[in-house]
Amino acid sequence: MHKVLRVGLDTRTVVSKLLSEEETEAWGVEPYDVEDAGRSCKSLVRKGIVRVVDIKYPLPYMPKSFSLVLVSDALDYLSERYLNRTPPDLARVSADGLVVCTGYPRKQRAKAAEVSKFGRAAKLRSTSWWSKFFGQISLEENDDAAKKLNEAATMMSYVSNCQVFHLRSFN
Repeated sequence: MHKVLRVGLDTRTVVSKLLSEEETEAWGVEPYDVEDAGRSCKSLVRKGIVRVVDIKYPLPYMPKSFSLVLVSDALDYLSERYLNRTPPDLARVSADGLVVCTGYPRKQRAKAAEVSKFGRAAKLRSTSWWSKFFGQISLEENDDAAKKLNEAATMMSYVSNCQVFHLRSFN
């Protein structure tokens, strides 16, 4: 059984898809208000499958609670102060690894509506910046997992619209 934690925007959609897969138990953390969310999202929140949690602070989970933690559309919005705390906490709750998706610097900046929802515009950083940052906070990249993803993407002619980092959990 794989326990997966999804952190970021549109968590309810991803969690719903993961819940339909065999051998997978999925949970979610929505780092932003879900007031405007639809019924399915609010239902997942009521059931406790998706939590609305400010990821700037320690997550309410025990160490190694999840096999894998998937993070998308969340770290780009954190200030430097919280960016140094959040990825290590995400790695803390992961047993087998952490997958982080971030935006590309050359992509368009956040729209005004997004800025008001997140409280700040996304700060889009380069691949080399993220790699250096992850090294500074003692998160090692999992080259084997990255290679497998790249091979699969090549076979499917898939081109990602985000940067994807596979990180090892803390021992």
